[in-house]
Amino acid sequence: MAKRPSPSLSKKEALALHHDALVIDSQQPFVTSGVVFTPGMKEALDELAGMGRSQSEIFQALGDVLAREVQTSAEAREIYRSKWKDSGVTAACGTLSALESYDTAFERAVREIANCQAIVDALPDDLIVARNAADIERAHTEGKHAIVIDFQNSVAFGDVLSRVDLFQGLGLRMVQLTYNLQNLVGAGCTETYQSGLTYFGREFVQKLNDARVIVDVSHCSEQVGWDAMEVSSAPVIVSHSCSKAVVYHDRGKTDELARAIAEQGGFFGVVVVPGFVKDSPGATLKDFVRHVEHLVDVCGIDHVGVGTDKGGPGPTTGTIIPFPEELPWLAPGQFSWSGFRTEEHRLTADYNTEDFQDFTDWPNVTVALAEAGFSEDELRKLLGVNFLRVFRDIVG
Repeated sequence: MAKRPSPSLSKKEALALHHDALVIDSQQPFVTSGVVFTPGMKEALDELAGMGRSQSEIFQALGDVLAREVQTSAEAREIYRSKWKDSGVTAACGTLSALESYDTAFERAVREIANCQAIVDALPDDLIVARNAADIERAHTEGKHAIVIDFQNSVAFGDVLSRVDLFQGLGLRMVQLTYNLQNLVGAGCTETYQSGLTYFGREFVQKLNDARVIVDVSHCSEQVGWDAMEVSSAPVIVSHSCSKAVVYHDRGKTDELARAIAEQGGFFGVVVVPGFVKDSPGATLKDFVRHVEHLVDVCGIDHVGVGTDKGGPGPTTGTIIPFPEELPWLAPGQFSWSGFRTEEHRLTADYNTEDFQDFTDWPNVTVALAEAGFSEDELRKLLGVNFLRVFRDIVG
């Protein structure tokens, strides 16, 4: 790993740069559902928990409650608005479809997009949905914030390729081909057998290319990543992952794949999730920075950025919603499509990132990178310029 010079910016200067720079979180999955916990959400949580609903069912319902509250409550709007303001983030990629079964995924995705648009419409002076690179730049210029609609799975499309056009028309701009497990497109990174793209998956990638939707391989098997690059006519990205060479995790990527993605003109966003960036409890943003430094050495400074994948407290990607511990994650008889194995993938409660507990801790990322010796120009690239470049190249 190349040794970097001593910090050229003080903490005060780094914070000032953060709030001046165009900052893009290439994966903030909970930005429209779990970065806040309003009074109305708490009331709904208590009611649903009393009815014996599972955490998964409650989380989905609370996303609906948040959208309704932001539309109807000045207090909820201020709570939500302040999270964005304190984070200093210009744009964030928000996941509106991920861990659904095929029989419910399409309807749920449409509903989540409607909720996202409702939140944006309720805060017209603060939020926009980014449909192209110019929208992100406009948000920065006007002091607003932009949401990039993404899916972290392809199950919402079912076996209907024309749904790509439908969702693109609704604002979708990035699709992760698989989550951790196998689907119609290919294998995920925690699946039993690490196969590549299916025949349907190859057609699906080409359809995403035609619609100018970004192809993301963050949770995919390594082979799906290689196959996607072979098939895709546009750069392929990793919106949020880590380096297997620094710390092994099934969710990480090899140097060979990361380098190939960069050589194709792609992008690699680095997570702050504790169990991904460190193989023992007690992670800090210094552990995150180790992955950034290594990937900059592998990919080059123009192809690396930040996809925190963390919205609030918790050992995993987390939300700010404090579910009662006695509630099961799933209702009886349901299969978990997350694909994570709690102990093996270091998702237990003793894993936490000390200096990133919440979306509002985002400025600490810039400080940590500055302390590692990245220059102002390099910081601006890592914080947002690199993702904006690939977004413009692919989406327009």
